[in-house]
Amino acid sequence: MNNMVDIIGLTRRYGSRRGIENVSLSIYEGEIVGLLGPNGCGKTTLIKLIMGLLQPDEGSVSVMGLKPTEAHHLVSYLPEQTYLSDWMTMEEAFSVFEDFYRDFDKSKAMRMLEEFALHPEQPLKTMSRGMKEKANLTLVMSRYVPVYILDEPMSGIDPAARQTILDSILRNHNPGSTLILSTHLIGDVEMLFDRVIFMDEGYIRLDRSVEDLRANEGKSVDEYFRELYAPVRGGDYYYVR
Repeated sequence: MNNMVDIIGLTRRYGSRRGIENVSLSIYEGEIVGLLGPNGCGKTTLIKLIMGLLQPDEGSVSVMGLKPTEAHHLVSYLPEQTYLSDWMTMEEAFSVFEDFYRDFDKSKAMRMLEEFALHPEQPLKTMSRGMKEKANLTLVMSRYVPVYILDEPMSGIDPAARQTILDSILRNHNPGSTLILSTHLIGDVEMLFDRVIFMDEGYIRLDRSVEDLRANEGKSVDEYFRELYAPVRGGDYYYVR
Protein backbone atom coordinates (compact mmCIF):
# COMPACT_ATOMS: atom_id res chain seq x y z
CA MET A 1 0.00 0.00 0.00
CA ASN A 2 1.47 3.34 -1.06
CA ASN A 3 1.94 6.17 1.44
CA MET A 4 -0.01 9.26 0.40
CA VAL A 5 0.62 11.48 3.44
CA ASP A 6 3.56 11.08 5.83
CA ILE A 7 3.75 13.10 9.06
CA ILE A 8 6.75 12.86 11.39
CA GLY A 9 7.02 14.58 14.77
CA LEU A 10 4.80 17.44 13.65
CA THR A 11 4.38 20.33 16.09
CA ARG A 12 2.70 23.70 15.63
CA ARG A 13 2.17 26.25 18.39
CA TYR A 14 0.36 29.58 18.49
CA GLY A 15 2.48 31.52 20.95
CA SER A 16 2.05 29.73 24.26
CA ARG A 17 -0.98 27.79 22.99
CA ARG A 18 -0.53 24.35 21.49
CA GLY A 19 -1.99 23.62 18.05
CA ILE A 20 -0.63 20.08 17.63
CA GLU A 21 2.25 18.39 19.44
CA ASN A 22 4.60 15.69 18.13
CA VAL A 23 2.09 14.08 15.76
CA SER A 24 3.34 11.19 13.61
CA LEU A 25 1.23 9.10 11.23
CA SER A 26 0.93 7.87 7.67
CA ILE A 27 -2.19 7.78 5.51
CA TYR A 28 -2.34 5.27 2.71
CA GLU A 29 -3.63 4.97 -0.83
CA GLY A 30 -7.35 4.28 -1.07
CA GLU A 31 -8.14 4.90 2.60
CA ILE A 32 -11.13 6.88 3.79
CA VAL A 33 -10.00 8.34 7.11
CA GLY A 34 -12.16 10.08 9.70
CA LEU A 35 -10.30 12.85 11.54
CA LEU A 36 -12.36 13.29 14.69
CA GLY A 37 -12.32 15.22 17.96
CA PRO A 38 -13.82 18.15 19.87
CA ASN A 39 -13.47 21.80 18.89
CA GLY A 40 -9.92 23.07 19.32
CA CYS A 41 -8.38 19.58 19.35
CA GLY A 42 -6.01 20.30 16.44
CA LYS A 43 -7.86 18.82 13.44
CA THR A 44 -7.90 21.98 11.32
CA THR A 45 -4.32 22.85 12.29
CA LEU A 46 -3.21 19.42 11.10
CA ILE A 47 -5.11 19.80 7.84
CA LYS A 48 -3.61 23.26 7.21
CA LEU A 49 -0.12 21.86 7.79
CA ILE A 50 -0.79 19.08 5.27
CA MET A 51 -1.96 21.74 2.81
CA GLY A 52 1.06 23.99 3.41
CA LEU A 53 -1.15 26.81 4.69
CA LEU A 54 0.74 26.73 7.99
CA GLN A 55 4.41 25.98 8.63
CA PRO A 56 5.41 23.60 11.43
CA ASP A 57 7.55 24.61 14.38
CA GLU A 58 9.03 21.11 14.39
CA GLY A 59 8.75 17.95 12.32
CA SER A 60 7.80 17.36 8.71
CA VAL A 61 4.87 16.53 6.45
CA SER A 62 4.90 15.28 2.86
CA VAL A 63 2.28 14.36 0.28
CA MET A 64 3.42 11.55 -2.01
CA GLY A 65 6.99 12.49 -1.17
CA LEU A 66 6.57 16.19 -1.93
CA LYS A 67 6.52 19.19 0.38
CA PRO A 68 2.97 20.50 0.87
CA THR A 69 3.74 23.68 -1.11
CA GLU A 70 4.77 21.49 -4.06
CA ALA A 71 1.77 19.14 -3.85
CA HIS A 72 -1.26 21.35 -4.55
CA HIS A 73 -1.86 19.51 -7.83
CA LEU A 74 -2.21 16.26 -5.83
CA VAL A 75 -4.79 17.42 -3.27
CA SER A 76 -8.32 18.79 -3.55
CA TYR A 77 -9.18 20.65 -0.37
CA LEU A 78 -12.48 21.80 1.09
CA PRO A 79 -11.79 24.29 3.91
CA GLU A 80 -14.16 24.84 6.81
CA GLN A 81 -14.83 28.39 5.59
CA THR A 82 -15.83 29.14 1.99
CA TYR A 83 -13.17 30.64 -0.25
CA LEU A 84 -15.55 31.80 -2.99
CA SER A 85 -16.62 35.42 -3.49
CA ASP A 86 -20.31 36.15 -2.98
CA TRP A 87 -20.58 37.98 -6.32
CA MET A 88 -19.69 34.79 -8.24
CA THR A 89 -22.16 32.48 -9.91
CA MET A 90 -21.34 28.78 -10.06
CA GLU A 91 -20.58 29.14 -13.76
CA GLU A 92 -17.98 31.79 -12.92
CA ALA A 93 -16.56 29.61 -10.14
CA PHE A 94 -16.21 26.76 -12.65
CA SER A 95 -14.22 29.06 -14.94
CA VAL A 96 -11.85 29.94 -12.09
CA PHE A 97 -11.28 26.27 -11.29
CA GLU A 98 -10.73 25.45 -14.97
CA ASP A 99 -8.04 28.16 -15.09
CA PHE A 100 -6.27 26.97 -11.92
CA TYR A 101 -6.66 23.19 -12.11
CA ARG A 102 -6.04 21.15 -15.24
CA ASP A 103 -7.76 18.17 -13.56
CA PHE A 104 -11.09 19.99 -13.07
CA ASP A 105 -13.97 18.27 -14.89
CA LYS A 106 -16.73 20.77 -15.65
CA SER A 107 -19.13 18.12 -16.94
CA LYS A 108 -18.80 16.27 -13.62
CA ALA A 109 -19.39 19.55 -11.75
CA MET A 110 -22.56 20.20 -13.76
CA ARG A 111 -23.86 16.73 -12.88
CA MET A 112 -23.24 17.38 -9.20
CA LEU A 113 -25.04 20.73 -9.40
CA GLU A 114 -28.04 18.93 -10.82
CA GLU A 115 -27.89 16.35 -7.98
CA PHE A 116 -27.90 19.21 -5.47
CA ALA A 117 -30.66 21.15 -7.28
CA LEU A 118 -28.39 24.17 -7.76
CA HIS A 119 -28.46 26.41 -10.84
CA PRO A 120 -25.16 27.36 -12.55
CA GLU A 121 -26.24 31.01 -12.94
CA GLN A 122 -27.30 31.50 -9.33
CA PRO A 123 -25.06 33.97 -7.44
CA LEU A 124 -23.56 32.67 -4.23
CA LYS A 125 -24.85 35.68 -2.33
CA THR A 126 -28.41 34.40 -2.85
CA MET A 127 -27.59 30.92 -1.50
CA SER A 128 -28.19 29.63 2.00
CA ARG A 129 -25.27 28.31 4.05
CA GLY A 130 -26.17 24.74 3.15
CA MET A 131 -26.39 25.58 -0.55
CA LYS A 132 -22.95 27.23 -0.42
CA GLU A 133 -21.49 24.12 1.19
CA LYS A 134 -22.93 22.01 -1.61
CA ALA A 135 -21.49 24.47 -4.15
CA ASN A 136 -18.01 24.26 -2.57
CA LEU A 137 -18.20 20.48 -2.38
CA THR A 138 -19.12 20.37 -6.07
CA LEU A 139 -15.95 22.26 -6.99
CA VAL A 140 -13.68 20.17 -4.77
CA MET A 141 -15.06 16.77 -5.78
CA SER A 142 -14.96 17.63 -9.51
CA ARG A 143 -11.17 17.45 -9.57
CA TYR A 144 -9.32 14.20 -10.39
CA VAL A 145 -6.59 13.93 -7.74
CA PRO A 146 -5.05 11.23 -5.49
CA VAL A 147 -6.00 12.94 -2.21
CA TYR A 148 -9.18 14.73 -1.08
CA ILE A 149 -9.33 16.58 2.23
CA LEU A 150 -12.73 17.75 3.48
CA ASP A 151 -12.91 19.89 6.64
CA GLU A 152 -16.45 19.81 8.09
CA PRO A 153 -18.22 19.39 4.72
CA MET A 154 -21.71 19.11 6.25
CA SER A 155 -21.75 21.57 9.15
CA GLY A 156 -24.46 23.69 7.49
CA ILE A 157 -26.44 20.84 5.92
CA ASP A 158 -29.79 19.88 7.41
CA PRO A 159 -30.14 16.25 8.54
CA ALA A 160 -32.53 15.34 5.71
CA ALA A 161 -29.93 16.32 3.07
CA ARG A 162 -26.88 14.68 4.65
CA GLN A 163 -27.37 11.31 2.98
CA THR A 164 -27.43 13.03 -0.41
CA ILE A 165 -24.08 14.68 0.46
CA LEU A 166 -22.55 11.40 1.63
CA ASP A 167 -23.71 9.57 -1.48
CA SER A 168 -22.23 12.35 -3.63
CA ILE A 169 -18.87 12.21 -1.84
CA LEU A 170 -18.66 8.43 -2.33
CA ARG A 171 -19.79 8.59 -5.93
CA ASN A 172 -17.61 11.49 -7.02
CA HIS A 173 -14.22 11.07 -5.37
CA ASN A 174 -11.61 9.65 -7.73
CA PRO A 175 -11.70 5.81 -7.50
CA GLY A 176 -8.70 4.52 -5.56
CA SER A 177 -7.94 7.95 -4.12
CA THR A 178 -7.46 8.77 -0.45
CA LEU A 179 -10.11 10.76 1.42
CA ILE A 180 -9.52 12.54 4.75
CA LEU A 181 -12.73 13.82 6.30
CA SER A 182 -12.92 15.96 9.45
CA THR A 183 -16.36 16.09 11.03
CA HIS A 184 -18.37 16.31 14.24
CA LEU A 185 -21.26 14.36 12.68
CA ILE A 186 -19.78 10.96 13.43
CA GLY A 187 -23.02 8.98 13.52
CA ASP A 188 -24.00 10.27 10.08
CA VAL A 189 -20.72 9.51 8.32
CA GLU A 190 -18.98 6.64 10.10
CA MET A 191 -20.15 4.12 7.52
CA LEU A 192 -17.72 5.79 5.08
CA PHE A 193 -14.60 5.28 7.19
CA ASP A 194 -11.93 2.61 6.88
CA ARG A 195 -9.96 4.17 9.72
CA VAL A 196 -10.48 6.79 12.42
CA ILE A 197 -8.04 9.15 14.13
CA PHE A 198 -9.25 10.74 17.37
CA MET A 199 -7.48 13.94 18.39
CA ASP A 200 -7.56 15.90 21.64
CA GLU A 201 -5.51 18.85 22.89
CA GLY A 202 -3.17 18.60 19.92
CA TYR A 203 -2.36 14.92 20.36
CA ILE A 204 -3.54 11.71 18.70
CA ARG A 205 -5.57 9.73 21.25
CA LEU A 206 -6.61 6.87 18.99
CA ASP A 207 -5.65 5.62 15.53
CA ARG A 208 -7.47 2.40 14.59
CA SER A 209 -9.20 0.71 11.71
CA VAL A 210 -12.98 0.82 12.00
CA GLU A 211 -13.13 -2.95 11.50
CA ASP A 212 -10.77 -3.51 14.44
CA LEU A 213 -12.62 -1.03 16.66
CA ARG A 214 -16.01 -2.62 16.03
CA ALA A 215 -14.71 -6.19 16.38
CA ASN A 216 -12.73 -5.66 19.59
CA GLU A 217 -14.79 -3.00 21.34
CA GLY A 218 -18.23 -4.13 20.17
CA LYS A 219 -19.24 -0.52 19.55
CA SER A 220 -19.82 1.82 16.66
CA VAL A 221 -17.34 4.64 16.09
CA ASP A 222 -19.88 7.13 17.45
CA GLU A 223 -20.51 5.05 20.58
CA TYR A 224 -16.80 4.62 21.25
CA PHE A 225 -16.16 8.32 20.70
CA ARG A 226 -18.90 9.23 23.18
CA GLU A 227 -17.42 6.82 25.71
CA LEU A 228 -13.95 8.38 25.44
CA TYR A 229 -15.13 11.99 25.30
CA ALA A 230 -17.65 12.85 28.00
CA PRO A 231 -20.02 15.81 27.35
CA VAL A 232 -19.49 19.03 29.25
CA ARG A 233 -21.33 22.35 29.32
CA GLY A 234 -21.80 23.87 25.86
CA GLY A 235 -21.85 20.53 24.05
CA ASP A 236 -18.07 20.17 23.77
CA TYR A 237 -16.09 17.21 25.06
CA TYR A 238 -13.16 16.36 27.28
CA TYR A 239 -10.98 13.28 27.14
CA VAL A 240 -11.61 10.65 29.82
CA ARG A 241 -8.20 9.56 31.08
